[in-house]
Amino acid sequence: MKLTVCIGSSCHLKGSRQIVEQLQALIEENRLGDKVELIGTFCLGACQSGVSVKIDETIHSLSPDGVRSFFEKEVLAKL
Repeated sequence: MKLTVCIGSSCHLKGSRQIVEQLQALIEENRLGDKVELIGTFCLGACQSGVSVKIDETIHSLSPDGVRSFFEKEVLAKL
């Protein structure tokens, strides 16, 4: 599974750094380094709401306080 987090200026201001750090910790905590690839990219074209996070080809909007539930629902449940 590939997780792509926007680190462009708009998403950076909305907390993309914190989201990346939390996702890194959750991937490590669940020992998923061999199953989940976490990468950063500039603008995914969905700047209007939260930080853009793409799983494979689906874009989600995320805030730092919703990372754990997002991870459980969209990553753990699908592996």
